[in-house]
Amino acid sequence: MGKWYARPVLFVADVQRTVDFYVGKLGFSEKWRFADEVAQVDRDECEIIVSSQRPPKTGMGMLFIELTAEDFKALPETLTSRGVVFTRGHWGYPVVIVDDPDGNQLYFPDPESPAG
Repeated sequence: MGKWYARPVLFVADVQRTVDFYVGKLGFSEKWRFADEVAQVDRDECEIIVSSQRPPKTGMGMLFIELTAEDFKALPETLTSRGVVFTRGHWGYPVVIVDDPDGNQLYFPDPESPAG
C-alpha cells in the first residue's frame, strides 16, 4: 500500500485576500493560481487549496496542522509578532486556533499533549 496524499480545499470569498493572509501572516508561499478562482499555498509539507467556486461553503472549513514541539512553543509569539489573532482552545487536547479572513479555522494541536 502506498503513501496517501491529500490537499484540503478551503472555500473563501476572495482568493487574493486569502492568499495575502496565508503568505503575509502565516509564512506560506503561493504555489499556483487558476484565474481569480483557485490558488494553492504551501509551507513545508502543508499544502492548502483556496477556492471561491462554492460560495455556500465559504468559511466552513476546519483544518488540523501538526507542528514540532519547538515550533508549537514558538507559535503564539510568532503569530502575535505578525499581527495574527488567535485563541487557545481544547479539542480533546490543547490547541491554538487561527481563523483565516473568511472564518475557516486552523487548529494547531499541542504535540506534547498525551492526545496530541
